[in-house]
Amino acid sequence: MTQSRGRAKLGVLVPFTNSNLEPDMALMRPNGVSLHFARMGGYDQDKIPDADQMHGLGAADLEEPLRLLQGVCPDVILYGCTSATLTHGLDFDRILAGRIKDTSGAATVTAAGALVHALQTIGTGRVGFASPYVPAINDMAIAFLSDAGIETVARSEVGGALDNFGQGALDPQAVYDLGLAADHPQIEALVLSCTDMRSVEIIARLEQATGKPVISSNQAMMFQAMQLAGIDEALRGYGQLLERKRL
Repeated sequence: MTQSRGRAKLGVLVPFTNSNLEPDMALMRPNGVSLHFARMGGYDQDKIPDADQMHGLGAADLEEPLRLLQGVCPDVILYGCTSATLTHGLDFDRILAGRIKDTSGAATVTAAGALVHALQTIGTGRVGFASPYVPAINDMAIAFLSDAGIETVARSEVGGALDNFGQGALDPQAVYDLGLAADHPQIEALVLSCTDMRSVEIIARLEQATGKPVISSNQAMMFQAMQLAGIDEALRGYGQLLERKRL
C-alpha cells in the first residue's frame, strides 16, 4: 500500500528561485516519507549566481526558514544548495550542518556534504565533474572535493554564464550531454552538482552509457537522508547509489 506519510519527515531548505529540487525529491520519495519545504534567500535573483552570490547565500541568516520548518518537527533537515557551501569550503559545510542540527534538533544533510558522503560510500577517489556553475565556482567545487580526498580528473561546463533561471531551465537532454562530456577513462564516477539541475531524470541513462556510477546533488541528499532516517529499502530508477543498502 502506498503511504504518503507516517514513516519519516524530511524538511528541505530550498533557494527561493530553485524550481527543480522539490520535483526531484517527490520523484525519489520513499513510501511513507513526507516532504516539507521552506524557501531561503540571501542572494539576488536577477544577478548571475557567481561565487559572490553563492557565498552570500551560504552565509545568509537561516533563523526564519528554520523556524518555519521546525513547525512540522522534521526527522532530517536537508540544506538544498550545493554551491552555497562549496564556495566556503569543507569546514564551513560541516559547521553549517552542525549549526542547523543544534538549532533544530534534527539530523542534518547538506548538498555538498552529501556528494562527498556518497562518493566515499561507493569508494571512489577519481571523478568527472559537471555543473551549470560559472567556472570560478567549479574551481571551488573541485578544491572542495580535493580537500575531501577526491580527485577531479575531468570536468565539463556550460557555455556562457547561466542566470538563476537558466540553470533550472536546462532540460534533461542538456544535462545528459553535460554529464557525458565529463566522462573519462580514468574516472570511477560522475558527479552532477547543483540542486536546481535536472539530473535525477537522466542518472540511470547516463550510468548505462558510461558504465560508471553517477552521483547528483539531490540523489546524494536523499541517500544520506534515508540513512539518517533508518530507511534501508532500495529505490529503483535513480542510479546505483539509491539501489544499495544504506544501513
